[in-house]
Amino acid sequence: MVAYFFDSSAIVKRYLIETGRGWVGSITDLAAGNKVYLARHSCRSDLSHNAQSARFGLLATGASKAIADFRDDFGNEYSVIELTPSLIEQAADLAEAHALRAYDAVQLAAALQIDVEMKSAGASPITLVSADGALNTAALAEGLAVDDPNTHP
Repeated sequence: MVAYFFDSSAIVKRYLIETGRGWVGSITDLAAGNKVYLARHSCRSDLSHNAQSARFGLLATGASKAIADFRDDFGNEYSVIELTPSLIEQAADLAEAHALRAYDAVQLAAALQIDVEMKSAGASPITLVSADGALNTAALAEGLAVDDPNTHP
């Protein structure tokens, strides 16, 4: 099993027509057997905002379907990382250390938490999947493997 932590900039590509959509779809397909983690706060508002944006070329019905599909998958296909006081504290430290936005720092803290848990269990480390350059740079500095879906046409 390969484990991935997706930030919102990457997981929305499963539901919207964007660069990297096919690659993200191949990783998140249940038949692939991968473990996909998301932070509890991930994506719901981000997907709603982006799906309704004209730049993605979706009609209102397409946006509604994308949002409904994500909501269904969120509860059924992803491993959700809960926000705890210690995770928020770690996120604050990461935001300061790497000049990250709070939202990105929470994503990074959640990915690091899962990475530690995976390594402690003797499993392979996770890969952070993100299309956010600042988050990817910080994740690399923290020792995480990173993959940007925008590099996968």
